[in-house]
Amino acid sequence: MPDTRILIRNGHVIDTEPEPIAHSGTDVLIEGGRITAVGRDLASEGATVIDATDRIVLPGFVDTHRHLWQSALRGAAVDTDLGTYLGLLARCGPRMRPQDVHIATLAGALECLDSGITTQLDYSHIAYSPEHADAAIDALHTAGLRAVYGYGTPVTGGGDLGDVRRLRTERLSDDSALVTMAYAPLGPSFAPIETVTEEWRMTDELDLPLTFHVASTPVSPQPISALRDAGLLRRKILYVHGNTLADDELKLIADSGATASAAPGAEAMLGNNAPVAGRLRRAGVTTGLGVDAVTSAPGDMFSLMRAALLASQIADDPRMTVGDVLRMATLDGAAALGLADRIGSLRPGKQADVVLLRLDDINLLTAERDPIAAVVTAAHPHNVDTVLVAGRVVKAAGRLLHGDLARTARALRDTAATVAGG
Repeated sequence: MPDTRILIRNGHVIDTEPEPIAHSGTDVLIEGGRITAVGRDLASEGATVIDATDRIVLPGFVDTHRHLWQSALRGAAVDTDLGTYLGLLARCGPRMRPQDVHIATLAGALECLDSGITTQLDYSHIAYSPEHADAAIDALHTAGLRAVYGYGTPVTGGGDLGDVRRLRTERLSDDSALVTMAYAPLGPSFAPIETVTEEWRMTDELDLPLTFHVASTPVSPQPISALRDAGLLRRKILYVHGNTLADDELKLIADSGATASAAPGAEAMLGNNAPVAGRLRRAGVTTGLGVDAVTSAPGDMFSLMRAALLASQIADDPRMTVGDVLRMATLDGAAALGLADRIGSLRPGKQADVVLLRLDDINLLTAERDPIAAVVTAAHPHNVDTVLVAGRVVKAAGRLLHGDLARTARALRDTAATVAGG
């Protein structure tokens, strides 16, 4: 449960709504898990005070696309291509037992919190059985982060619409809870339109948002047009990647009111074509950032923001600014997940997902001159001092406050050996 009243005092506060802006010597008051005031010299009576002098205070990061179970395969698909990566998943995924899914998802979720990612869409395409799905959901609850569990169809096939229904009605029916649900099917790029139509009908009935990988493929060279022609375009869709889509396909996404997730680190490492984040934004698509796969790229938002910024300097005109990138990592990511009414900024009334970074660390000394630039270009996970999720302190003084990290590490190494066939 969150502390009743918390005052974060005298920080270099970055808010992101409507645009990123920094204020020095500013307080953030939290009551009942929600932000109630942001300003100078707020009253501290009855509050637990967190001294934010020499701290940057900002909204928690939002990772809009990651396969958390792949924390057991870290670094396994570097210096390779997309086809080899998919072959790795097809080989290793079926070896994952439910207990392996649980520990790998838990470790990945704790990594998120440790680096300041407070909200995560877990595209869990490892649902080989109901037990696998339950194991992933249990891990998200145990970790204590805000999460959207994306029930995903494994790359080797499978998935069970009946189990999607079970999870939605029995486990994840509350869309205001800390852990909510989406459906993550193969989608029109990789499945026939008849299958897509059946799945869309079910998600409409269950009022589930959709998220899926999208690309121009032999199955569907124009997958967004195929959805339009079948009457299947929806607002509650989060499209992932889309690097190979033509501009008119991206415009269809924008016109439908749907959103997107770009993963510039993994996309570059796996040769997914030219960067897409800037193209999506120019088309008018609200776009968040996603780590995607720690098999191929770093698992923290700082690395991801720099990947997005550097890609933009080469590929985009106009180029993205540090403010643009920070907004993608926070408020735009929240909007992409349909959560902008509750997270993504420090606006009073929103839930208190907040991160504090140490300005007295050597790599951030003098960064108070431009905290926004420092967060995007210089900060790293070691600088994350304090993390709150819905007003609950989950990391303080640089250490996670719950979870047996030593036991998690041992179990994850055992799982990695099992999955690798060792």
